[in-house]
Amino acid sequence: HELNDKIKEKIARFCNVSPRSVIQSKDAESIYNVPLLMAKEHLDEISLEKLRMPNKDDLNLSDWNVFLNRLKNPKSSVKIGLIGKYVELQDAYKSILESFIHAGVANESKVNIILINSSELNQNTVNEKLGYLDGIIVAPGFGDRGIEGKISACKFARENKMPFLGICLGMQCAAIEFARNVIKLKGAHSTEMNKKTSFPVIDLMEDQKKTSKLGGTMRLGTYDCKIKKGSLLHKVYGEQSIKERHRHRYEFNNLYLDDFEKNGLMASGTNTKTDLVEAVELDDHPWFIGVQYHPEYKSTVELPHPLFVEMVSACISYRSKQQEEIISATLKNS
Repeated sequence: HELNDKIKEKIARFCNVSPRSVIQSKDAESIYNVPLLMAKEHLDEISLEKLRMPNKDDLNLSDWNVFLNRLKNPKSSVKIGLIGKYVELQDAYKSILESFIHAGVANESKVNIILINSSELNQNTVNEKLGYLDGIIVAPGFGDRGIEGKISACKFARENKMPFLGICLGMQCAAIEFARNVIKLKGAHSTEMNKKTSFPVIDLMEDQKKTSKLGGTMRLGTYDCKIKKGSLLHKVYGEQSIKERHRHRYEFNNLYLDDFEKNGLMASGTNTKTDLVEAVELDDHPWFIGVQYHPEYKSTVELPHPLFVEMVSACISYRSKQQEEIISATLKNS
């Protein structure tokens, strides 16, 4: 309900403020409506007055209104499966979910995220759980619970040419799957999950192994990354030098890099100082990228992260192609 002037005056008297300083915050259909509601209440003007700061320019929310209009009136829609182990608590992936909203608006498309528990995925259920999707993202995480389900999702996306993005552990799962099923390194794994694996394609760096404190082995913060010219990642970013934020412990093991690249999984992004692999992609796949960093940390309404924007675009193309094939098959059989 709207607060009328009489109620505002009463609240103002009890709170020892002016009636104009009583700001109502109504329920909104989206958090993205809140700035407009606050502007209607003149919160910006009142805040500047209280802080004795100059109000130089009139508030311009035209770009925000364009964003909201696109959000509410999409021209297409896609379904993207988020494969994770904490799906019961959606806020665990809040940054990723918001990043897909930003990317969907940039593509004028509604992105429907289907949360899928990785523990429920295996070779017997993967077609049923993932077959109807337009794209797959394998989310970050720690520990071995549900890891084989994530690896199965990577295999499904690779074999079915479905748009794929792996973030942090998601990239590592893509590397493990490729090592096992393409390079034929039987039992390849991460030493996080199996310290005795014969093929540790994901491992701690040597200097990290000397650190006894668990938190001390984390690679945290922003690092420079050089992108291979002509790669899909280069096309996504439009530049060869980027900065991205990290939060992880284990790394791609460069001892196996030649084997990966000879078989079609390219290191398209590397750390400028250490040559650690920061991003991988498949040579013979329309859109398959894994990144060791967290692009979701940098996505905003005004600057949606290019990885999410381009993934949604790839999902739209994939969906369109699938629909064309269904129509073609129907006409052929009629």
